[in-house]
Amino acid sequence: MPLAWKKAIIHPIMKDHKISPEEKSNYRPIANIPYLAKLTEKIISYTSKNPFNKGTNFPYRYQTMSSILNIITGIIKLLKHFNWTWVGIIAPDDDSSLRFIQILKEKIEQNGACIEFIEIFNNIRVLTKSSLKINETIYKSSTNVIIGHFHTEGTWHTFVELKIQMIPGKVFITITEFDFFLIYPVECSLKNNTLLFTGIKKHIPSFLKFIREVNPIMFPHSKYAKLWWNGLCDNQCPKSIKRSCNIDKDISYLPSCSNTHFANSYNIYNAVYILAHALKDMLFSGSGNTTVWNGDRQRLSDYLPWKLHHYLKYVHFKNELGEEIFFDKNAEINIGYNIINQIFLPNGTVLYEIVGSYKPSAPLGKDFMINKKEIVWETAFAQAPPQSKCTPSCDPGYRKLPRNGKPVCCYDCIPCPAGEISNQTDMDSCVACPEDQWPNEKRDVCIPKIISYLSYEEPLGIILIHISIFITAVILGIFINYRDTPIVKSNNTNLSYILLVSLMLCFLCSLIFIGRPEELTCVLRQIAFGITFSISLSSVLAKTITVVMAFQSTKPGSKLRKWMGSRVSYSIVFSCSLLQALLCLVWLCTAPPFPYYNIQSEIGTILIECKEGSAVAFYCVLGYLAFLVCISFIVAFLARNLPDSFNETKHITFSMLLFCSVWVSFIPTYLSTRGKYMVAVEIFAILASSSGILGCIFIPKCYIILLRPEKNNRMYITKNKLT
Repeated sequence: MPLAWKKAIIHPIMKDHKISPEEKSNYRPIANIPYLAKLTEKIISYTSKNPFNKGTNFPYRYQTMSSILNIITGIIKLLKHFNWTWVGIIAPDDDSSLRFIQILKEKIEQNGACIEFIEIFNNIRVLTKSSLKINETIYKSSTNVIIGHFHTEGTWHTFVELKIQMIPGKVFITITEFDFFLIYPVECSLKNNTLLFTGIKKHIPSFLKFIREVNPIMFPHSKYAKLWWNGLCDNQCPKSIKRSCNIDKDISYLPSCSNTHFANSYNIYNAVYILAHALKDMLFSGSGNTTVWNGDRQRLSDYLPWKLHHYLKYVHFKNELGEEIFFDKNAEINIGYNIINQIFLPNGTVLYEIVGSYKPSAPLGKDFMINKKEIVWETAFAQAPPQSKCTPSCDPGYRKLPRNGKPVCCYDCIPCPAGEISNQTDMDSCVACPEDQWPNEKRDVCIPKIISYLSYEEPLGIILIHISIFITAVILGIFINYRDTPIVKSNNTNLSYILLVSLMLCFLCSLIFIGRPEELTCVLRQIAFGITFSISLSSVLAKTITVVMAFQSTKPGSKLRKWMGSRVSYSIVFSCSLLQALLCLVWLCTAPPFPYYNIQSEIGTILIECKEGSAVAFYCVLGYLAFLVCISFIVAFLARNLPDSFNETKHITFSMLLFCSVWVSFIPTYLSTRGKYMVAVEIFAILASSSGILGCIFIPKCYIILLRPEKNNRMYITKNKLT
């Protein structure tokens, strides 16, 4: 412990305290006791070296700077800031470095990064085979970031001799806790690729005055004191501290003024004042201004260690910079670290620019700072700041797929599956979109699904419906206009009117199938379809039965003559239609149709459909219509050979055959389609079957009425075919 610092233990605290000559006689020996010097070196440390065995070898050790464990946290924050996830580690072969590597490795892996290699070298200045192997490993590595634990002067010289800073395309993150001057070979092509973590350096009051007054005589046992003293002859020194000396004399010296920042000076400064305050508190802890120690060395050796520990633990004061100085629960002063960019200029000058800091005691979010714009990066980097990843980042829309046998940082990027997205880079898994949304083309954002239903904007269906309604209305108008002609009267005029009106309603009910399905429209669709078609088919059945009864009633002695008349036809139409209406009523009371949002059938589309509610009721309605068709077809087919005057049964047979063909093909097509195409199939079936009945039964009669009026008379009807 230098004499100047020993004096500082007493002087700063005692200068304002009035003490008696007797008390001074007790205090003076403190500054001259060699034992105290050795003891304080074990009690207070101004570096973060060997923090890992602190609890065993040095249970009462105090540090005036943060532990090197805090540097590990700072390094992790630096890696996360630049998103460096693929790193290498090199360190000397000593206990402190090996423990440092172990903890750093755990922290790196906990934060999702990976280590490509860990290289250990012997702390010697001779290039061995292992050292050359380290150099080769770094050259061949794919990582761009190397973390080095160079915490001693010897390891730093090994770092220089390995010429690691000449390797292009690499960033080196290193640690230094000392002040020394490294001579770099002039022929070396050094790269601007090193970031240093070092203790925060501050301007110490009266420090320049101390430098001016320092003299090797004060430190007779220190070989560095004379080198420092001679270094003040350097022309780089400012005038305030430069001393005059004989430059002709060959003197060796440390270039004292080449370094404007001193890593340990501030920590030593605080260490001296901490010890001084602790000694003051201890010596004045007795009654009044007396101390329980009488200057005896033997008693001091037994008394001081545990006693001083108590006062160091609770020391708390403000230094001359106005900073609060006290030890935390880990017996450390969390002053923090600077992040320095080592810059090599073409003229051989080395600059140390502060580009960031890490303060463990600061609030979260303010503890780490880095100024990327101030960092000078090597020109060999493809981008600034450089990247260091085992695999390029997976863009949004892709996810990571780990490679077998590789670290988690090495992966392949695969597109998100259907229905899922990733909206950030390097996502481990994709996220499913909500049911009403779907990924966009890049699969990096969910967008609302397209709502699909058969709208009124579909032109073809609307045109067909209007044409069908128009044709039906024209035919109805023709029959009404020519209602007194024989061909209209011979085909049961009232039934023809009922059939034409019901067919017109069938065409109109197709309109209900168009548009956005709602609860009311879903109910009306099936009910209107079932009832209007039952009226049409029951009218066809009534026509067929009327023809057969008319033929049979002409036979002598036939009992069917009394059944001839319109009441039978109306009864058939009413009863058949009523039965269908009852089926529909039961359907509505049990499980009516309802709108359904189908989100599974088509990718990226919400199909708004009308669910039948009760499938049994739906197929019962269709089955009943099929029953009416079959009865009409059978009766008409059996009556196809009646005299030509009654050959309307042939047209009814063809119409029912066409009707059956349409609906038989409709069922499998209906079941195999979804959404608006299913509705379109149903509309097509309604239009096709209705047009079949209309065309087969009424078009031939309209042809005679309009184009062959000479055939529209009773004589021709009774004697000739209705063709």
